[in-house]
Amino acid sequence: MDEEQALRAIERKDEAALAWVIDRYSAYVNTIIYNISGKTMTAADIEEVTSDVFLVLWSSAAKVRPDKLKAYLGGIARNKAKEKNRSKGLDIPLEEDLMPVSDIDIELEFEGREQAEFIRRALLTMEHPDREIFLRHYYYYQTTAQIAKEMNVNCSTVKTRLRRGRDRLKESLYEGGYEIDK
Repeated sequence: MDEEQALRAIERKDEAALAWVIDRYSAYVNTIIYNISGKTMTAADIEEVTSDVFLVLWSSAAKVRPDKLKAYLGGIARNKAKEKNRSKGLDIPLEEDLMPVSDIDIELEFEGREQAEFIRRALLTMEHPDREIFLRHYYYYQTTAQIAKEMNVNCSTVKTRLRRGRDRLKESLYEGGYEIDK
């Protein structure tokens, strides 16, 4: 079975296909959840959040592109881990209804979205190993040691590539007109 076949089978509510995806990606999902939660979640909490991730896949398999399954699961894992932390009283943002809404707030939100899109495009210009290292570290919260082990490179190489990636990203932001400390 491949990912496309598994997703189409999950759309038809085939539990064996979901089990195949769980076997293939549960360690990956657990790692992301653990990296975000640190030691704030118990093993039972991590298991619950992992189950929630695959439950989302169960109900939304039709929306997932087969070549994006791993990224999709990673994104869901990040969001669910953050939700769990918030539900435990960790990382609780101010309630939106307590915050005044003004034209300035809307402008800042728009600028933030615009900057996020600019950063996404800048990341896409990075070459494969650099982009993967950068995303693993800043998006999936992996340590440099984890990245080095999984990519079979030296830890110092990972650190160097991260530094170079940050430098390139800063340069792109600066050239794009964003205020940064250079």
